[in-house]
Parts: sequence; C-alpha cells; structure tokens
Amino acid sequence: MKLLERLPRETGREYALRVIKNNIIWLELAPGSHVSEKHLADQMGLSRTPVREALIELAKGGIVEIYAQRGSVISLIDYSLVEEARFMRSVMETEVIRLVCEMASPQDILKLEENIRLQEFYLESRNANRLMELDDEFHKILFDTAKKSQIYMLMQNLTLHFDRVRNMALTAVKDLKIVEDHRELVELIKSREPEQANAAMAAHLSRYRIDEKEIRQKYDEKYFK
Repeated sequence: MKLLERLPRETGREYALRVIKNNIIWLELAPGSHVSEKHLADQMGLSRTPVREALIELAKGGIVEIYAQRGSVISLIDYSLVEEARFMRSVMETEVIRLVCEMASPQDILKLEENIRLQEFYLESRNANRLMELDDEFHKILFDTAKKSQIYMLMQNLTLHFDRVRNMALTAVKDLKIVEDHRELVELIKSREPEQANAAMAAHLSRYRIDEKEIRQKYDEKYFK
C-alpha cells in the first residue's frame, strides 16, 4: 500500500479514509482483494478504530464490502455504479461549466491554460499519476471559478467508482483524449459559449463508455463484476 503524508490537524479517521481511497483508485488495493483492519492500521501507524470507521464510510458508497467474521473486501468494478457516479458528475459539471463561461476572469483562464500545458507534458511522458492529479486539479479550478468549491469537496466522496475507471484508462487507452477535451473546454470558456461548453463537458465525462473495451483488455477480468 502506498502511504501519504499526514496533513496538519488531520484526524486519524480522515487520514485513513484519504489513504485507503487513494490506494483503491490506484489499484494498490485491487478490486476483489481482502483487507485487514489490523494490517492497514499497522501500515498507517494508527489504531484499528479510525481504520474501521474509514472502511464503514467507504462501504456506504459501495466501494468496500464488509462481512462479519470475514473482514472487508474491495468491491469489484461495477459499471452500473460507474455510470451513477458519472451521471452525478455530469449533472454538476455541465452546469458549472455554464457558470464558468460567464464568470471566468483572465486569471482563471490563465490557471486553466497553465494546467493544460502541464497535462500535455505528462501525457507525452505517460506519467499516469501526475496526469490524474492534474485532471483533478483542472476540474477543481472550474468549481472554484464558479464559486462552488464546497460542492466539489463533497462530490469527491461520491465518485470513487468513476475515479477508479478514470485511472485505469490512463494506462489502458492508447489514444487518450483527456487533454484534447480539456483544451476544447478552455477555448469555449474563452469564447463565452456556455451551450457548446455544456455539450463538450457531457461528452468528456462519457468517454469511459468508449474506453471500456481497452480497459477490460488490459486488466484482469476478475476485477470486474
């Protein structure tokens, strides 16, 4: 399991939740794998209580399954749950992009363009970790620009199923369109075209459907429900 640096004033439960989520997204905790509270707690230097609380929280979203006397299992990839998460993001982000087209300042646009230049660099080097981070950052800038930062933070706890597939696409899909999509969105923001930006965002968030075949070819079929 990959450990993260604990943040100042972060509780044990918050830290455990963040680390476990990160490892699920990056498949360090693979779909279908069993996890032990004690083993996770020992690795993170925590007691079992905050780890148990984190697993219970994740179980509410269906990304972890908890069985009495048998421990916990990381859920298999269920494309119906991926679609639910995508639907929620689409509802939120197609409206956010409309607001951004109206509200974005030159400084906001500059932030987005700087982010895309970094994406282009890491896409060329196929650095999936950094590209995923920049993808998240790009969408966070949109929410911040639309003055909807709190919604972005709340949404992060509900999109794990979608995020896991997003990560898999970064290594499985040969012709990634992620940066191209982001560039199109920024151009539509600059030209203040909310309807076109709305449609472009919907298409961007639906790419997982196109990518499913390549993802399944690269990853073990036992990962999927």
